[in-house]
Amino acid sequence: MSPRPKRRHVLLASALLFGGLGFATHGAVAEQRAPAGRVVIAWHVTIPPSWFDPSTAPPQITPFGMLYAIHDALVRPYPGQKMGPSLAESWSESEDGLIYEFKLRQNLKFHNGDPLTTEDVKFSFERYRGAAATTLHEHVKEVEIVDPRIVRFHLAAPWPDFMTFFGTTASAAGIVVPKKYLTEVGDDGFKKHPIGAGPYKFVGGKPGIEVDLEAFTGYWRRVPNVKTLVMLSVPEATTRALMVRTGEADIAYALDGPDAEGLRKVPGVRIVATKHASIFWIEFAKQWDPNSPWHDVRLRQAANYALDREGINQAACLGFCPPAGVIVPRVMEFALQVLPLPYDPEKAKTLLAEAGYPNGFDAGDFAAIPGFPTVAEAVVNNLTAVGIRVRLRQMERATFYATWQEKKLPALYMAAAGNSGNAASRVESFIWSKGAYANGGYPDIDELFLRQSGERDVTKRAAMLDKIQQLTIERVMYAPIMDLRALNGVGPRVTKDTITDVWMSPFPSYEDMEVKD
Repeated sequence: MSPRPKRRHVLLASALLFGGLGFATHGAVAEQRAPAGRVVIAWHVTIPPSWFDPSTAPPQITPFGMLYAIHDALVRPYPGQKMGPSLAESWSESEDGLIYEFKLRQNLKFHNGDPLTTEDVKFSFERYRGAAATTLHEHVKEVEIVDPRIVRFHLAAPWPDFMTFFGTTASAAGIVVPKKYLTEVGDDGFKKHPIGAGPYKFVGGKPGIEVDLEAFTGYWRRVPNVKTLVMLSVPEATTRALMVRTGEADIAYALDGPDAEGLRKVPGVRIVATKHASIFWIEFAKQWDPNSPWHDVRLRQAANYALDREGINQAACLGFCPPAGVIVPRVMEFALQVLPLPYDPEKAKTLLAEAGYPNGFDAGDFAAIPGFPTVAEAVVNNLTAVGIRVRLRQMERATFYATWQEKKLPALYMAAAGNSGNAASRVESFIWSKGAYANGGYPDIDELFLRQSGERDVTKRAAMLDKIQQLTIERVMYAPIMDLRALNGVGPRVTKDTITDVWMSPFPSYEDMEVKD
């Protein structure tokens, strides 16, 4: 066992990383009435069993809508806390920034009754192989179990973003799974019947279609109000809206603009816009290939001028989604606040002609992240109108994610990401040439990214991250579209939806939801 780190200070997450909030003080689960009632939630995507396992989570927010129902993390966002102590009652950082120590709450249990200890914490982190695995495992030199309640993470060098990656939805590395159970049933068995330590336990369902959850009365934070949650996969937006209208579903996630507009007139139904850090953008995957048309910056500029971002916002988002000028959401720390290029289809056509395409060109297939048909169709129409002729390729959500990570999507595709973190975590996944979802990169951007990752001076870090984002604009690496404020339909039975209660999350705080008896 290594000696206790000297000159430690308690890391009040919001004071150092976010500003303004301190630790929550929670004791045992408060006395309250037993969970009652049932809430049906219609999801905009299929619900793959892989979302039950945090170890493979992509850099997306959507899986956390399931993960934070079934599982819990050492530290995570929840109501009143941007990054609050959860399974860990406290944590601290050594003066030199090399050691982070976490102390677990007493008497924590998984859903099957097994105790949750630091053995599970170490196992879960070392097992993690999701989108941020390379970065985390390169920075964390050792995970040391001090005793059943205290665990230390030893870093190879100071890394000011450790807690951002570990304690928010920038990654799922801080979620704790049961070592004993997982070792017994294996990865496939765990996906069939996950065991966690979150507010709801898995009781059954139909793979990809329905997930049935029941309140876990031993959850440390509070006994959930609602007894049963039914998660249904309903990819067709109009069907989700109809289910809320008829009462078949109590909440419908991510409605399209026209469907949300229709529900506004239904008595008792509310449209709740999220506040999470999500954004749409177009990737030019072949821009580094000299043989690709997209190697010509003028074509990438033309695609940017072709986008009627405000029109897309009004059609798909009822005006809630601000047009974007960079692929880091404006609500994130270190995000560059910049206006997008204006909508100018004539300039787009001029650029195409200058690049040798006066009559436009056939740009092939265009893949778009599923679940947002109005956005995808509007982008296709905008591009086609100026002469960039594309064909929309329909894909299922899980297939899109897998193909994206394998870097096998078409030369032109629309991506989106809504997990939290900060500008550095977004650069790590999408802009840094070694990022899990990057199609290429530039040496100077890579060098800036690596320099800022070890810089503890906030002002210097901000300057480097600003420069990275500015370079992506100057080189027209992407065509940002708009920040997403997902529109959720909430039916009359739900008296407290909690959708905007969790920082940078589009999902409810499930244990705090309330419904009519």
